[in-house]
Amino acid sequence: MRRELERIEIVDEHGARERSWAVVRAAFAEREPQPRRRSWKPVAAIAPALVVVAGLLSPPGRAVLDEIREVVGVEQSSPALFSLPARGRLLVTADSGAWVVEEDGSKRRLGNYREASWSPFGRFVVASRRNELVALTPEGDVRWTLARPDVRFPRWGGTRTDTRIAYLSGGELRVVGGNGKGDRLLDDQAARRAPLWKSGAAHVVVYARRDGTVRIVNVDTGAVLQRNAAQGLFAQDEEAAVRKVLGPSADVETPVRSPDGRWLAAGWPEADQLVFVRTVGGRQIRAVSNVSSQFRSRSFPTISGWCCAP
Repeated sequence: MRRELERIEIVDEHGARERSWAVVRAAFAEREPQPRRRSWKPVAAIAPALVVVAGLLSPPGRAVLDEIREVVGVEQSSPALFSLPARGRLLVTADSGAWVVEEDGSKRRLGNYREASWSPFGRFVVASRRNELVALTPEGDVRWTLARPDVRFPRWGGTRTDTRIAYLSGGELRVVGGNGKGDRLLDDQAARRAPLWKSGAAHVVVYARRDGTVRIVNVDTGAVLQRNAAQGLFAQDEEAAVRKVLGPSADVETPVRSPDGRWLAAGWPEADQLVFVRTVGGRQIRAVSNVSSQFRSRSFPTISGWCCAP
């Protein structure tokens, strides 16, 4: 019976194949090409739809193909990061090291650092190597270094005249002055998570512990101001705002806000795109494709901060 069915000629079968292939080919031709490293999970998810000839030939089928393009990135995107939509400088970390991106899109590699963050007001950068904490200028000139094992998540907080750097060294949370002096242990039970500084304060840090609690501590006195603070202190409202604009399924990284507060910048690894979303003064979206190759990185770069104009 199966062989008999296979021999039955379907009316205009060849024409249907040709028309369906033309639709698929046109849809993929309109897509922004992405690096091979991108995950193919979205393609696998929509593959069954592509083999349904009737669906592809209908207007709803074409609408589905438009949707497919959207799930892997913003369709109207720039091929390169030609400029930032607001004043300031981006700090980016990638396989190739830490980079500073100027407002006009020019990039400067600071060195072979795996993580970095801005100092208050963007005068300096703190970065980490495997066994070293480094303070340097945005031009890449090293100011001081501190040797410590397995340095991770350096964060610089404080005021113009009084600053501290919190960082992890193995399982310890440590704090050092912005001048590289006075390094000391704060907690030997810290979770492997980036600490946060209280805005405008040079001596109050928020961090997570291995037991799942969150503490708020005065780093100068060691006094615990709150022992079981809400986990929501680490939540990013900005991420929800970006997801709302792009669609809930967009797997975006934690966004950073522009110095003027009007824009959010977020990485979209699945699409290899950097997305800028204007949240004040009218909704607007700008996207940049081919981000990994622009920073000479095998994996998707991390947007570590958007700080003040020089």
